[in-house]
Amino acid sequence: MSRFEQLKNELGGGGSVTEPVVVNEQPAGPSPLSSGLATATILGLLVWLGFTNPWMFVFAVGILISVFLHELGHFITARWTGMKATQFFLGIGPRLWSFRRGETEYGLRAVPVAAFVRIIGMSNLDEVPPQDEARTYRQQSYPKRMLVISAGSLMHIVIAILLLFSVFGTRGELRDVDGARVVALEKGGPAELAGVESDDIITGIDGTAVADPEELGEIVRTSQPGDPVTITVRRDGELRDIEASLGANTDEDSPNFGRAMLGVGTNEGAEFVDVSIATAATKSVTELGPVTWQSAKGVFTVLNPVNIYSHVVGDNDDITTRPTTLVGVTQVSGVIGDSQGLVGVIYLLAILNVFVGVFNMFPLLPLDGGHAAIATYERLRSRNGRRYFADITKMMPFAVAVMAVLLVLFMSGLYLDVTEPLG
Repeated sequence: MSRFEQLKNELGGGGSVTEPVVVNEQPAGPSPLSSGLATATILGLLVWLGFTNPWMFVFAVGILISVFLHELGHFITARWTGMKATQFFLGIGPRLWSFRRGETEYGLRAVPVAAFVRIIGMSNLDEVPPQDEARTYRQQSYPKRMLVISAGSLMHIVIAILLLFSVFGTRGELRDVDGARVVALEKGGPAELAGVESDDIITGIDGTAVADPEELGEIVRTSQPGDPVTITVRRDGELRDIEASLGANTDEDSPNFGRAMLGVGTNEGAEFVDVSIATAATKSVTELGPVTWQSAKGVFTVLNPVNIYSHVVGDNDDITTRPTTLVGVTQVSGVIGDSQGLVGVIYLLAILNVFVGVFNMFPLLPLDGGHAAIATYERLRSRNGRRYFADITKMMPFAVAVMAVLLVLFMSGLYLDVTEPLG
């Protein structure tokens, strides 16, 4: 089989469709020593990540669990609807180890960034023994095919709801309030020396109310370096006054060089408010609306070639439009974990699950949404009880183009994540 034919089969089949399945025989693989070393390397990297930043480790494990549950959604619904699933692998690339139970081969592959379930007969390119044809994906009804192909994204949405519920149920709902929330403290700066803490909400300076971060800066700069001030903060729902002495801005490139400064980085004021379990459950579902909308917009933003180019050449430093990979997102999880703890990491993981769920259903091969679009097209073309089967060969040029775009996006994001870490 040529490499092009292999690529066509894999794009059309949603998994590894090129390896022969030998019934009642254990699949071939690398030597036990090679498998053991590779597996130990993967585990070693996770352990190293845990020592480097525990929050990044928690986030990475959460990603792996999400990937596994995505494929489990495909696998369970395929089995439930009578389809034959011959492979269930975590990771992609060379097989490290595997075993067979019944008609399915389970195992681990070398690159733990994805996973796949091999369902026979995903397209007309997949050759299947005549006795198995009735159990192929392509021979099932439209509702069954749509259920199986969308099960992965649906699993991501379920994961997101559960994660959001855990946030709202344990920490409460984040609501906007007047003030400036402290997200960073200058080491040895006036605010840190005085006892201001991360997540404090600064509501006033010397009795003057602070409405937002911009106003905080304006009020501070009306004083002189060294002046004593009283900082009013809200911490754990209670107001308290903190005495501090202002410092001086020493950044010669800053327009505020030499002027008074407090030594804090702030965002809009917000604080967690306890809510009932019923409200937490409702909020975990209603929150999906705006998050899904932002995720959909984000897909078009990161896929914009002009946007990608401007970031790579250094003409654009807006991190909200920057392409990134799991490397960059994991870096961000470390920063969020340091400032917000486990709740912040869980919330970020929930947002990522929504994004992946939405992106995966875009109607483009080799994404699940591409297979859903083909199933819908076949349903519309079927007439008088006669099934129409699409020739996926005609879609290969477009699918290869999509893969090329995704590869450029990945390489650009990885380059930026390495050269300009988000963490």
